[in-house]
Amino acid sequence: MTTTITRGIAFLIASMALALSAQAAEQPVTGGTLNVALGSDTPIIDPSITGYSVTALVTRSVVDSLVGQAEDNRFTPWLAESWTVTPDHTEYRFQLRKDVTFSDGTRLDAAAVKYNFERILDPKTTSSYAKSLLGPISAITTPDDYTVVIQYKTPFAPLLQGLSLPYLGIQSPTYLKKTANTSNSVVGSGPFILKSFIKGSGSQLTRRADYHWGPGYAHHTGPAYLDAINFRYLPESSVRLGALTSGQVQLIDAIPPASARSVQSNPQLQILTRENPGVNRVLYLNTAKAPFSDLRVRQAFQSAIDATTAVKVAFFGTLKAADNVLGPQTLYYDPSIAKTWGFNLEKANQLLDADGWKRNANGIREKQGQTLKVVFAYSPDDAQSADITLFQAIQFQVKKAGFDLQLDPLDAGVLADRTTKNNYDIVSNFYVRAEPDILRTVFSSAYIPPKGANYSRVTTLDDKLNQAIGAPDAERKVLYQQLQHQIIDQAYAVPIYIPAWQSGAAKRLHGIGWATNAKPTFYDAWLSH
Repeated sequence: MTTTITRGIAFLIASMALALSAQAAEQPVTGGTLNVALGSDTPIIDPSITGYSVTALVTRSVVDSLVGQAEDNRFTPWLAESWTVTPDHTEYRFQLRKDVTFSDGTRLDAAAVKYNFERILDPKTTSSYAKSLLGPISAITTPDDYTVVIQYKTPFAPLLQGLSLPYLGIQSPTYLKKTANTSNSVVGSGPFILKSFIKGSGSQLTRRADYHWGPGYAHHTGPAYLDAINFRYLPESSVRLGALTSGQVQLIDAIPPASARSVQSNPQLQILTRENPGVNRVLYLNTAKAPFSDLRVRQAFQSAIDATTAVKVAFFGTLKAADNVLGPQTLYYDPSIAKTWGFNLEKANQLLDADGWKRNANGIREKQGQTLKVVFAYSPDDAQSADITLFQAIQFQVKKAGFDLQLDPLDAGVLADRTTKNNYDIVSNFYVRAEPDILRTVFSSAYIPPKGANYSRVTTLDDKLNQAIGAPDAERKVLYQQLQHQIIDQAYAVPIYIPAWQSGAAKRLHGIGWATNAKPTFYDAWLSH
């Protein structure tokens, strides 16, 4: 009897110990270095002067924003503790926190915010994406040390969403004023300090011990849990995966699609996936020069691509083919567009036949002594290996319609020069933003290279794009639906796939956060032992 009671008590104590141990394991642990391997690189780390997603990923931990946007699209306080917006969206008034400093000791105040935004608006800064997020500002005023007022002559509804992104993160004005070239450094007020950035290598971040002003959607206050974060550029997918499985890194992006199942079956690993909002991975067709100045040629090219098959081949079913220029997670995405276009090789051939393009002995079409050659210029540093496989699959597909698609891999700087000089036929990228105003960034005539990312060089959408940024919600929805239809109907771009943050992670990594740009945030992240 005594033995039975003793065993029962011992079992109860052991069970309680296990429960307490499990409970303790769920509590965040302070310390440790998170090692992250990335499959793509960025040539510039200053988020004010680039639209690269890697820049946003790294600097989200270094720069804070006026407002935060949670994964459920709520806007939350951050550097601004409160704000008011006029009903017509022509004036935004922000009340700043009074306890924030940059990592160089500079106080964050209204003058600092004003300096940051005026720097972005200054043409000398060559800030295209961040500038587009701010919109057509007419004035920035500072009634007192901690109040910032942004005014517009015409309504501008998307500002809060743009302000929540790291591209409009606030940097130290002291640092900015004394640094002629900010391509390789950033000084912000965030939970981490950028220790180093080396293009082609990676970035090192260290924790800021006195940080205590995180976004309203965060799960804790005070300093970050991690001591440091190291981002490493490992372009080879097999090398990234090997680094994860061997424990050298705890997180990788762009998980090799062919390896997704093996990662899922590994008891030490997990897959983290978030589908991106914004502009899908698309091919922009240059409408400013032949052959894509011809609508029928653009429509034929669009019809010759079987995106569903190409994406399945390249990504082993881990990503979805796109049916629209905008992703489903984007405000005002129109699902009806999927029925208006798609792979139709017969249609492609009919369009080209009607346009006078005849096949030569090699199956490539010719017209008036010119072959139907189109050059697809891209930077390998800004593409996954699966993307290259995808591009090659598309090259094979369109040849069946008689297109001679030439893949032209270029250094990022050379690609920028080529797009500036209008020396390309196709460029591809994607943009992550939950706000449909992202269409203005990539289709407004104000952003034709070198001023921005309108690689299709479209000039016909300006009226609707400008009207939509200030219209009431119901009217905005109609305008953006019309824009989506027009982009597809006119074949200004060919949607290919819906981008997603697909990463492999060690199960000992906890607390990863997600904002509406579908990128992980690391303020709440921690590593168990």
